[in-house]
Amino acid sequence: MRTSLAGWTDARFDVAWGEVTGAVGDTVTVLPIVVAVAALTDLSLPHLLAGFAVFQVVWGLRYGHPMSVEPMKALAALVIAGGLSTGEYVAAGLLAGGVLLAVGRAGALARLAPYVGEPVVRGIQVGVALILLRTGVTTGLEAPSLAALAVVVALGTVVTGHREVAALAVLGLGAALALDAAGPITPRLPDLRLLGPASLSLSRNAVGATVGQLAMTVGNAAVATSLLVEEYFDADASPDDLSTSMGIMNLFAIPFGAMPMCHGSGGVAGKYAFGARTATSNLLLGGLYLLLAVVAVDAVAAFPMAVLGVVLVLVAIELGRSGLDTEDPWLTGTVGVTALLVDVGVAFGVGIVGYHALKRVRSAD
Repeated sequence: MRTSLAGWTDARFDVAWGEVTGAVGDTVTVLPIVVAVAALTDLSLPHLLAGFAVFQVVWGLRYGHPMSVEPMKALAALVIAGGLSTGEYVAAGLLAGGVLLAVGRAGALARLAPYVGEPVVRGIQVGVALILLRTGVTTGLEAPSLAALAVVVALGTVVTGHREVAALAVLGLGAALALDAAGPITPRLPDLRLLGPASLSLSRNAVGATVGQLAMTVGNAAVATSLLVEEYFDADASPDDLSTSMGIMNLFAIPFGAMPMCHGSGGVAGKYAFGARTATSNLLLGGLYLLLAVVAVDAVAAFPMAVLGVVLVLVAIELGRSGLDTEDPWLTGTVGVTALLVDVGVAFGVGIVGYHALKRVRSAD
Protein backbone atom coordinates (compact mmCIF):
# COMPACT_ATOMS: atom_id res chain seq x y z
CA MET A 1 0.00 0.00 0.00
CA ARG A 2 1.27 3.47 -0.90
CA THR A 3 1.57 5.63 2.16
CA SER A 4 4.42 8.06 1.44
CA LEU A 5 3.76 11.67 0.49
CA ALA A 6 5.53 11.04 -2.80
CA GLY A 7 2.94 8.43 -3.65
CA TRP A 8 0.01 10.84 -3.26
CA THR A 9 -0.44 11.66 -6.95
CA ASP A 10 -3.40 13.07 -8.84
CA ALA A 11 -4.66 9.51 -9.28
CA ARG A 12 -5.53 9.44 -5.58
CA PHE A 13 -7.57 12.67 -5.58
CA ASP A 14 -9.91 14.04 -8.21
CA VAL A 15 -12.37 16.92 -8.37
CA ALA A 16 -15.38 15.41 -10.11
CA TRP A 17 -19.13 15.20 -9.58
CA GLY A 18 -18.82 11.46 -9.03
CA GLU A 19 -16.79 12.11 -5.87
CA VAL A 20 -19.64 14.23 -4.49
CA THR A 21 -22.36 11.70 -5.29
CA GLY A 22 -20.07 8.88 -4.15
CA ALA A 23 -19.72 10.52 -0.74
CA VAL A 24 -23.51 10.28 -0.39
CA GLY A 25 -23.32 6.54 -1.07
CA ASP A 26 -21.61 5.94 2.26
CA THR A 27 -24.28 7.79 4.25
CA VAL A 28 -27.22 5.53 3.38
CA THR A 29 -26.98 3.44 6.55
CA VAL A 30 -24.57 5.62 8.55
CA LEU A 31 -26.74 8.67 9.24
CA PRO A 32 -29.94 6.79 10.15
CA ILE A 33 -28.11 4.61 12.68
CA VAL A 34 -26.11 7.52 14.12
CA VAL A 35 -29.25 9.61 14.62
CA ALA A 36 -31.02 6.63 16.21
CA VAL A 37 -28.16 6.00 18.65
CA ALA A 38 -28.04 9.68 19.61
CA ALA A 39 -31.81 9.88 20.05
CA LEU A 40 -32.15 6.71 22.12
CA THR A 41 -28.99 6.83 24.28
CA ASP A 42 -27.02 9.33 26.35
CA LEU A 43 -24.41 9.77 23.61
CA SER A 44 -23.99 13.16 21.93
CA LEU A 45 -24.86 13.41 18.22
CA PRO A 46 -22.22 16.12 17.51
CA HIS A 47 -19.51 13.91 19.03
CA LEU A 48 -20.72 10.86 17.09
CA LEU A 49 -20.66 12.82 13.83
CA ALA A 50 -17.26 14.33 14.64
CA GLY A 51 -15.83 10.83 15.00
CA PHE A 52 -17.01 9.92 11.52
CA ALA A 53 -15.72 13.24 10.16
CA VAL A 54 -12.21 12.72 11.49
CA PHE A 55 -11.85 9.12 10.34
CA GLN A 56 -13.36 9.63 6.90
CA VAL A 57 -10.45 12.01 6.32
CA VAL A 58 -7.86 9.85 8.11
CA TRP A 59 -8.64 6.67 6.17
CA GLY A 60 -9.06 8.52 2.89
CA LEU A 61 -5.52 9.85 3.29
CA ARG A 62 -4.19 6.55 4.65
CA TYR A 63 -5.57 4.22 1.98
CA GLY A 64 -5.64 6.66 -0.93
CA HIS A 65 -8.96 5.47 -2.37
CA PRO A 66 -12.61 5.46 -1.25
CA MET A 67 -12.83 3.75 2.13
CA SER A 68 -15.94 3.34 4.26
CA VAL A 69 -16.39 4.27 7.90
CA GLU A 70 -19.60 2.81 9.31
CA PRO A 71 -21.20 2.11 12.68
CA MET A 72 -20.62 -1.32 14.17
CA LYS A 73 -24.15 -2.41 13.34
CA ALA A 74 -24.59 -5.34 15.74
CA LEU A 75 -23.64 -3.18 18.72
CA ALA A 76 -25.69 -0.25 17.42
CA ALA A 77 -28.77 -2.43 16.93
CA LEU A 78 -28.53 -3.76 20.47
CA VAL A 79 -28.15 -0.35 22.11
CA ILE A 80 -30.97 1.08 19.95
CA ALA A 81 -33.22 -1.83 20.98
CA GLY A 82 -32.32 -1.46 24.65
CA GLY A 83 -30.38 -4.72 24.77
CA LEU A 84 -27.25 -2.85 25.84
CA SER A 85 -26.92 0.09 28.19
CA THR A 86 -24.87 3.06 27.02
CA GLY A 87 -22.03 2.01 29.31
CA GLU A 88 -22.10 -1.55 27.96
CA TYR A 89 -22.14 -0.19 24.41
CA VAL A 90 -19.06 1.94 25.01
CA ALA A 91 -17.25 -0.91 26.77
CA ALA A 92 -18.10 -3.35 23.97
CA GLY A 93 -16.73 -0.93 21.38
CA LEU A 94 -13.44 -0.56 23.24
CA LEU A 95 -13.19 -4.32 23.72
CA ALA A 96 -13.82 -4.91 20.01
CA GLY A 97 -11.20 -2.29 19.17
CA GLY A 98 -8.60 -3.96 21.36
CA VAL A 99 -9.27 -7.39 19.84
CA LEU A 100 -9.17 -6.05 16.28
CA LEU A 101 -5.90 -4.24 16.87
CA ALA A 102 -4.27 -7.31 18.45
CA VAL A 103 -5.50 -9.68 15.75
CA GLY A 104 -4.55 -7.32 12.93
CA ARG A 105 -1.06 -6.67 14.26
CA ALA A 106 -0.52 -10.40 14.69
CA GLY A 107 -1.55 -11.00 11.07
CA ALA A 108 -4.06 -13.59 12.25
CA LEU A 109 -7.28 -12.44 10.61
CA ALA A 110 -6.66 -14.06 7.27
CA ARG A 111 -6.17 -17.37 9.10
CA LEU A 112 -9.19 -16.94 11.39
CA ALA A 113 -11.75 -15.90 8.77
CA PRO A 114 -12.36 -19.36 7.23
CA TYR A 115 -13.35 -20.77 10.64
CA VAL A 116 -16.21 -18.29 10.97
CA GLY A 117 -17.98 -19.24 7.76
CA GLU A 118 -20.03 -17.05 5.41
CA PRO A 119 -23.44 -18.37 6.57
CA VAL A 120 -22.61 -17.43 10.17
CA VAL A 121 -21.68 -13.85 9.23
CA ARG A 122 -24.84 -13.56 7.14
CA GLY A 123 -26.85 -14.98 10.03
CA ILE A 124 -25.59 -12.29 12.40
CA GLN A 125 -26.54 -9.69 9.78
CA VAL A 126 -30.05 -11.15 9.58
CA GLY A 127 -30.29 -11.16 13.37
CA VAL A 128 -29.26 -7.50 13.53
CA ALA A 129 -31.83 -6.72 10.83
CA LEU A 130 -34.57 -8.47 12.81
CA ILE A 131 -33.64 -6.60 15.99
CA LEU A 132 -33.77 -3.26 14.14
CA LEU A 133 -37.04 -4.25 12.45
CA ARG A 134 -38.72 -5.06 15.77
CA THR A 135 -37.48 -1.81 17.32
CA GLY A 136 -38.50 0.23 14.27
CA VAL A 137 -42.04 -1.13 14.19
CA THR A 138 -42.51 -0.57 17.93
CA THR A 139 -41.16 2.98 17.68
CA GLY A 140 -43.23 3.84 14.61
CA LEU A 141 -46.46 2.75 16.28
CA GLU A 142 -46.02 5.46 18.91
CA ALA A 143 -47.43 7.96 16.37
CA PRO A 144 -49.10 6.01 13.53
CA SER A 145 -50.14 9.04 11.44
CA LEU A 146 -46.61 10.46 11.39
CA ALA A 147 -45.18 7.01 10.64
CA ALA A 148 -47.67 6.69 7.76
CA LEU A 149 -46.40 9.97 6.30
CA ALA A 150 -42.84 8.66 6.51
CA VAL A 151 -43.91 5.43 4.78
CA VAL A 152 -45.45 7.49 1.94
CA VAL A 153 -42.15 9.33 1.50
CA ALA A 154 -40.26 6.03 1.45
CA LEU A 155 -42.64 4.46 -1.09
CA GLY A 156 -42.42 7.56 -3.27
CA THR A 157 -38.63 7.29 -3.27
CA VAL A 158 -38.79 3.60 -4.21
CA VAL A 159 -41.38 4.12 -6.97
CA THR A 160 -39.21 6.80 -8.60
CA GLY A 161 -36.36 4.29 -8.83
CA HIS A 162 -34.22 5.45 -5.90
CA ARG A 163 -34.73 2.63 -3.42
CA GLU A 164 -31.16 2.88 -2.17
CA VAL A 165 -31.74 6.36 -0.69
CA ALA A 166 -35.21 5.73 0.78
CA ALA A 167 -33.86 5.79 4.34
CA LEU A 168 -32.09 9.10 3.68
CA ALA A 169 -35.29 10.59 2.25
CA VAL A 170 -37.24 9.66 5.38
CA LEU A 171 -34.38 10.90 7.53
CA GLY A 172 -34.63 14.20 5.66
CA LEU A 173 -38.33 14.40 6.51
CA GLY A 174 -37.55 13.81 10.17
CA ALA A 175 -34.76 16.38 10.09
CA ALA A 176 -37.08 19.00 8.58
CA LEU A 177 -39.70 18.37 11.27
CA ALA A 178 -37.04 18.44 13.98
CA LEU A 179 -35.54 21.71 12.74
CA ASP A 180 -39.00 23.28 12.60
CA ALA A 181 -39.69 22.20 16.18
CA ALA A 182 -36.24 23.19 17.47
CA GLY A 183 -36.36 26.73 16.11
CA PRO A 184 -33.25 28.80 15.25
CA ILE A 185 -29.98 26.86 15.09
CA THR A 186 -26.95 27.97 17.08
CA PRO A 187 -23.86 26.49 15.40
CA ARG A 188 -21.15 25.34 17.79
CA LEU A 189 -18.23 22.97 17.68
CA PRO A 190 -18.41 19.82 19.82
CA ASP A 191 -16.38 20.30 22.99
CA LEU A 192 -13.31 18.16 23.58
CA ARG A 193 -14.15 15.68 26.34
CA LEU A 194 -12.92 12.35 27.62
CA LEU A 195 -15.23 9.66 28.92
CA GLY A 196 -14.38 8.63 32.46
CA PRO A 197 -14.19 5.05 33.80
CA ALA A 198 -17.69 5.49 35.22
CA SER A 199 -18.99 5.63 31.63
CA LEU A 200 -17.96 2.00 31.02
CA SER A 201 -19.82 -1.14 32.02
CA LEU A 202 -17.92 -4.28 31.04
CA SER A 203 -20.55 -6.95 31.67
CA ARG A 204 -21.26 -10.44 30.37
CA ASN A 205 -23.87 -8.80 28.16
CA ALA A 206 -21.26 -6.47 26.65
CA VAL A 207 -18.85 -9.36 26.02
CA GLY A 208 -21.54 -11.41 24.27
CA ALA A 209 -22.47 -8.45 22.08
CA THR A 210 -18.80 -7.94 21.20
CA VAL A 211 -18.48 -11.55 20.08
CA GLY A 212 -21.44 -11.15 17.74
CA GLN A 213 -20.08 -7.88 16.39
CA LEU A 214 -16.65 -9.38 15.74
CA ALA A 215 -18.28 -12.11 13.65
CA MET A 216 -19.75 -9.43 11.37
CA THR A 217 -16.56 -7.39 11.42
CA VAL A 218 -14.35 -10.29 10.33
CA GLY A 219 -16.58 -11.22 7.41
CA ASN A 220 -17.94 -7.89 6.22
CA ALA A 221 -15.66 -5.14 7.46
CA ALA A 222 -12.34 -6.91 6.89
CA VAL A 223 -12.44 -9.80 4.42
CA ALA A 224 -15.25 -8.61 2.11
CA THR A 225 -14.02 -5.00 2.18
CA SER A 226 -10.50 -6.13 1.27
CA LEU A 227 -11.84 -8.06 -1.72
CA LEU A 228 -13.95 -5.13 -2.93
CA VAL A 229 -11.07 -2.65 -2.63
CA GLU A 230 -8.92 -4.91 -4.79
CA GLU A 231 -11.71 -5.43 -7.32
CA TYR A 232 -12.87 -1.80 -7.59
CA PHE A 233 -9.65 0.16 -7.15
CA ASP A 234 -6.89 -2.38 -7.85
CA ALA A 235 -5.49 -1.56 -4.41
CA ASP A 236 -4.03 -3.63 -1.61
CA ALA A 237 -5.79 -3.41 1.76
CA SER A 238 -5.46 -6.76 3.45
CA PRO A 239 -7.95 -7.97 6.08
CA ASP A 240 -5.26 -7.56 8.73
CA ASP A 241 -4.53 -3.98 7.61
CA LEU A 242 -8.23 -3.19 7.93
CA SER A 243 -8.48 -4.93 11.29
CA THR A 244 -5.56 -2.87 12.59
CA SER A 245 -7.05 0.41 11.39
CA MET A 246 -10.44 -0.44 12.92
CA GLY A 247 -8.76 -1.22 16.23
CA ILE A 248 -6.86 2.06 16.24
CA MET A 249 -9.98 3.99 15.25
CA ASN A 250 -12.10 2.67 18.09
CA LEU A 251 -9.46 2.83 20.81
CA PHE A 252 -8.72 6.43 19.91
CA ALA A 253 -12.20 7.76 19.08
CA ILE A 254 -14.57 6.13 21.58
CA PRO A 255 -12.97 7.77 24.66
CA PHE A 256 -13.76 11.15 23.02
CA GLY A 257 -17.45 10.34 22.64
CA ALA A 258 -17.52 8.64 19.23
CA MET A 259 -19.46 5.44 18.65
CA PRO A 260 -17.96 2.04 17.77
CA MET A 261 -16.99 2.22 14.09
CA CYS A 262 -15.70 -0.12 11.42
CA HIS A 263 -15.05 -0.36 7.71
CA GLY A 264 -17.60 -2.18 5.59
CA SER A 265 -18.10 -3.63 2.15
CA GLY A 266 -21.53 -1.95 1.91
CA GLY A 267 -20.04 1.50 2.32
CA VAL A 268 -17.29 0.84 -0.22
CA ALA A 269 -19.82 -0.57 -2.69
CA GLY A 270 -22.11 2.41 -2.06
CA LYS A 271 -19.36 4.93 -2.74
CA TYR A 272 -18.33 3.10 -5.91
CA ALA A 273 -21.92 2.72 -7.17
CA PHE A 274 -22.55 6.44 -6.67
CA GLY A 275 -19.39 7.38 -8.63
CA ALA A 276 -16.50 7.70 -6.16
CA ARG A 277 -13.13 6.63 -7.53
CA THR A 278 -10.60 8.49 -5.36
CA ALA A 279 -10.04 9.55 -1.77
CA THR A 280 -11.68 12.91 -2.51
CA SER A 281 -15.02 11.34 -1.61
CA ASN A 282 -13.71 10.66 1.91
CA LEU A 283 -12.52 14.25 2.32
CA LEU A 284 -15.86 15.64 1.14
CA LEU A 285 -17.81 13.32 3.43
CA GLY A 286 -15.60 14.22 6.37
CA GLY A 287 -16.42 17.88 5.77
CA LEU A 288 -20.14 17.10 5.55
CA TYR A 289 -20.13 15.18 8.83
CA LEU A 290 -18.26 18.01 10.55
CA LEU A 291 -20.79 20.54 9.25
CA LEU A 292 -23.64 18.41 10.57
CA ALA A 293 -21.87 18.07 13.91
CA VAL A 294 -21.73 21.84 14.22
CA VAL A 295 -25.45 22.37 13.56
CA ALA A 296 -26.97 19.09 14.85
CA VAL A 297 -27.07 19.63 18.59
CA ASP A 298 -30.30 21.66 18.65
CA ALA A 299 -32.26 19.31 16.40
CA VAL A 300 -31.65 15.81 17.70
CA ALA A 301 -33.83 16.15 20.79
CA ALA A 302 -36.75 17.20 18.57
CA PHE A 303 -36.39 14.38 16.05
CA PRO A 304 -39.78 12.59 15.77
CA MET A 305 -39.49 9.05 17.08
CA ALA A 306 -42.19 7.67 14.77
CA VAL A 307 -40.21 8.82 11.72
CA LEU A 308 -37.07 7.33 13.24
CA GLY A 309 -38.94 4.03 13.55
CA VAL A 310 -39.62 3.99 9.81
CA VAL A 311 -35.96 4.81 9.14
CA LEU A 312 -34.92 1.80 11.24
CA VAL A 313 -37.34 -0.46 9.35
CA LEU A 314 -35.82 0.65 6.03
CA VAL A 315 -32.27 0.07 7.30
CA ALA A 316 -33.36 -3.35 8.59
CA ILE A 317 -34.81 -4.31 5.21
CA GLU A 318 -31.60 -3.41 3.37
CA LEU A 319 -29.42 -5.19 5.92
CA GLY A 320 -31.68 -8.24 5.82
CA ARG A 321 -31.53 -8.38 2.02
CA SER A 322 -27.76 -8.49 2.22
CA GLY A 323 -27.80 -11.13 4.95
CA LEU A 324 -30.14 -13.43 3.03
CA ASP A 325 -27.70 -13.58 0.11
CA THR A 326 -26.15 -16.73 1.56
CA GLU A 327 -24.98 -20.17 0.50
CA ASP A 328 -26.82 -21.85 3.40
CA PRO A 329 -30.23 -20.21 4.07
CA TRP A 330 -31.23 -22.66 6.83
CA LEU A 331 -28.12 -22.07 8.94
CA THR A 332 -28.22 -18.33 8.28
CA GLY A 333 -31.88 -18.19 9.29
CA THR A 334 -31.25 -20.20 12.45
CA VAL A 335 -28.43 -17.87 13.50
CA GLY A 336 -30.59 -14.83 12.74
CA VAL A 337 -33.60 -16.01 14.74
CA THR A 338 -31.36 -17.04 17.64
CA ALA A 339 -29.85 -13.55 17.68
CA LEU A 340 -33.33 -12.04 17.82
CA LEU A 341 -34.82 -14.34 20.43
CA VAL A 342 -31.81 -15.14 22.63
CA ASP A 343 -28.56 -13.22 22.20
CA VAL A 344 -26.16 -12.18 19.42
CA GLY A 345 -23.19 -13.85 21.14
CA VAL A 346 -25.12 -17.09 21.64
CA ALA A 347 -26.18 -16.94 17.99
CA PHE A 348 -22.54 -16.74 16.95
CA GLY A 349 -21.71 -19.84 19.02
CA VAL A 350 -24.68 -21.74 17.59
CA GLY A 351 -23.62 -20.72 14.10
CA ILE A 352 -20.01 -21.80 14.48
CA VAL A 353 -21.00 -25.21 15.85
CA GLY A 354 -23.63 -25.68 13.15
CA TYR A 355 -21.32 -24.54 10.36
CA HIS A 356 -18.56 -26.99 11.22
CA ALA A 357 -20.99 -29.82 11.94
CA LEU A 358 -22.61 -29.38 8.53
CA LYS A 359 -19.18 -29.14 6.94
CA ARG A 360 -18.20 -32.51 8.41
CA VAL A 361 -21.45 -34.17 7.35
CA ARG A 362 -21.14 -32.90 3.81
CA SER A 363 -17.48 -33.88 3.51
CA ALA A 364 -18.37 -37.39 4.76
CA ASP A 365 -20.97 -37.71 2.00
